[in-house]
Amino acid sequence: MCPASRHPGTTQTLISDFAQSLKSQALAEGFSDARITHPDQIPHVPHHLERFIAQGHHGQMAWMEDRLSWRADPRVLWPDVRSILMVAELYTPDHDPLENLKHPETGNISVYARAKDYHDLVKKRLKRLARWTVAETGCALKVFVDTAPVAEKPLAQAAGLGWQGKHTNLVSRDLGNWFFLGAIFLNIDLPKDDGETDHCGSCRKCLDICPTDAFPAPYQLDARRCISYLTIEHKGPVDPALRPAMGNHIYGCDDCLAVCPWNKFAKQATELRYAARDDLSAPALGDLVTLDDAAFRAKFSGSPIKRIGRDRFVRNVLYAIGNSGAPALLPKAQTLVDDPDPSVADAARWAITRLTQEQKT
Repeated sequence: MCPASRHPGTTQTLISDFAQSLKSQALAEGFSDARITHPDQIPHVPHHLERFIAQGHHGQMAWMEDRLSWRADPRVLWPDVRSILMVAELYTPDHDPLENLKHPETGNISVYARAKDYHDLVKKRLKRLARWTVAETGCALKVFVDTAPVAEKPLAQAAGLGWQGKHTNLVSRDLGNWFFLGAIFLNIDLPKDDGETDHCGSCRKCLDICPTDAFPAPYQLDARRCISYLTIEHKGPVDPALRPAMGNHIYGCDDCLAVCPWNKFAKQATELRYAARDDLSAPALGDLVTLDDAAFRAKFSGSPIKRIGRDRFVRNVLYAIGNSGAPALLPKAQTLVDDPDPSVADAARWAITRLTQEQKT
């Protein structure tokens, strides 16, 4: 059922009016921006995805290859989709995300993971918007927040929320690049908004700051070298050649986001639950490395960090300890050389070697 079906004689003008009402309602729910696109507006995505997979840049993320056709075309994911509402949710930090990098005895956690899990917050807001939409139109719809193979960033660019910058993340002239994306697929035909064009120009700050050279070219990412991928998605030991460049990043990395010049136009986040927890703003590595499974689960309850589990997290912390140059942390690493998890034990031995070598120089 479409908006017109509830109002006999409704014209295309009223359908357009509903589209505007839908976007206004999204803003009323607390989203920072909302735009509409159609499922056929991302014809370039299949080629880009196939090249990404063929080059092996997805690393261990086999799910990207397994659901390639779904991600390449929204109509494969849901054949009834006719319009897509894309929304932006700001989480702009109130601090310099690069500051922690100057303090190697502390862990650096990606801004979005220092508070409540955004999946829960954005999805609740989207579901409220979805209920309003169904009440108004009786249409069928589906809600997505990074929980299905949806090409969110290309769809967001097609809708006009921003453009995919050289770091492959979405950038907005009004919002900067600190925002989450959400989508509502609808089986009604709504007028689409104009897409956004690229405004990166000759700037390459995001490329040059990457500690691990994860960008083989502008607009291309090799996830196998990306610190966000290595600390969150990668299972097992990380390539020893990359470990020194990881610095004190223990969950995610914001370096390429933090240096984007468009952030000077970014608005502040209005959702207080995105404010960083005090204990995650600059956590001491010595405190984090001692977490057992129960303590890890308790500390990160309600946090996206909980998803990677204690072993992978402590592995990351040990890499940071190895990079800290702090001999006082050596005893902490020594307690984990016989950890039941092989990647933790390996990371502990690596950290000990690094710290010992630095003591000798």
